[in-house]
Amino acid sequence: MDKDRIKGAAKEVKGAIKETAGKVTGNTRTEAEGKVEKTEGKVQRNVGEAKDQARDLLDK
Repeated sequence: MDKDRIKGAAKEVKGAIKETAGKVTGNTRTEAEGKVEKTEGKVQRNVGEAKDQARDLLDK
């Protein structure tokens, strides 16, 4: 499993928590930062998944 996949998933969770905290407290800046971090995490996770798929194809 690629490390980008793990780091991306962690960043996604962190961003979701930050987004929720922003919503609960009414802090739109924190909410927006959480959304951005969550999106960055999704992209990083997808990159890791693509690397894993590429490795799997090369190993065959």
